[in-house]
Amino acid sequence: MARFPRALLAVATVGVTAFSLVACGSDDDDGATGGACTESEDGLKVGTILPQTGSLAFLGPPEFAGVDLAIEEINEAGGVLGSCAEVFHEDSGDTSTDIATQAADALIAQGVHAVIGAASSGVSFQFIDKLYEEGIVQVSPANTSPDFTTYERGDYYFRTAPSDVLQGRVLADTIIQDGHEKIAILALQDAYGTGLADSVEQNFTEFGGEVVEKLIYDPTATEFSAEVSAVAESGADAIVLITFNEIVNLGPALAEGGLSTQEVPWYFVDGNLADYSETFDPGFLEGAKGTFPGADTAGIQERLLGVNPDLTDFTYGPESYDATSLVALAAIAGDSIDSEVIKDNLVDVSGGGTECTGFTECYELLAEDNTADINYQGYSGPIEFSAEGDVTAATIGIYQYLADNTYENLEYRFGELEE
Repeated sequence: MARFPRALLAVATVGVTAFSLVACGSDDDDGATGGACTESEDGLKVGTILPQTGSLAFLGPPEFAGVDLAIEEINEAGGVLGSCAEVFHEDSGDTSTDIATQAADALIAQGVHAVIGAASSGVSFQFIDKLYEEGIVQVSPANTSPDFTTYERGDYYFRTAPSDVLQGRVLADTIIQDGHEKIAILALQDAYGTGLADSVEQNFTEFGGEVVEKLIYDPTATEFSAEVSAVAESGADAIVLITFNEIVNLGPALAEGGLSTQEVPWYFVDGNLADYSETFDPGFLEGAKGTFPGADTAGIQERLLGVNPDLTDFTYGPESYDATSLVALAAIAGDSIDSEVIKDNLVDVSGGGTECTGFTECYELLAEDNTADINYQGYSGPIEFSAEGDVTAATIGIYQYLADNTYENLEYRFGELEE
């Protein structure tokens, strides 16, 4: 659990683990908290639907830390329009559960003005319509499915992670540069898996390569003998693995079938690029590569560790911080915590105007004049929302696994998302 000074903590259970948090300074006689912000029923309420359980639970800790860090900074700076912001955390589960819809119902009942989440694109599609019907802003720190860009009921939807249109391009280019000509793609069957698989296939083909096998599997599967046999017979000289935690079963199955990463190189993506030092034997992943949206997180890692000292991975932590900060800045710029006002100001605070990095720096500009034109620069990279709620440019990191099954960065590539 995150640690805050004098945190006011209320715990409730609504089918999932849930808690609310207000982080403020010490109380004084007039009810203000250290001169920073005032606790009030009229404060900004932010909800999260992020993974505490399920196949993406490994992404939860840095995402929760990013949100909590932003709430802490918001309240230390003076809150939103003078009142302390509060966050309500809910579990998203994964696409095999109905936890996220229960979480959305709980947050709607608590009167939140914005929701940060989900991590999984497929999970976000479980509740995006609920938030649309309630007129509540949703900002995902990790959704990458291209389907959101044209989603009919996406008026209140934004994301601080780039569409997989860009990740697919960078991954395909990396594989081509590594000298591979024929690839097999194994992808889980959901909006994220099929969308990224299509992007990799399109770009790899355009770059002159050939996709000799493309298999979409059931994400609840634990046995992959049919898929392994198909890949073995395909003649692929590299394998693209678009999975979540299923990789802990799929990886060994491939290795047992003569398709280890040392025999036929593997390429990972953001859904499975993680620390497997406690999962696989030393050397199991050595040499495998992967891509991940997001810039170098060194500038925010120490602060995230201040919120959660147990973090060993910072995946989507900066994007979660940026999502929460942008919601607060949009409310300040619009002089209201109303969700409709937040929606109408998110594009404006993310682009044009005076560049500022992080919440506090941007807040200082708006504190002088809430009509100031600011251009928020995120710790996950530059964030400029399109009319569809997408970031219009992003950085993709390229990584390689070491002998201990952890990974290191090889390079970062910055690219714009084509209209």
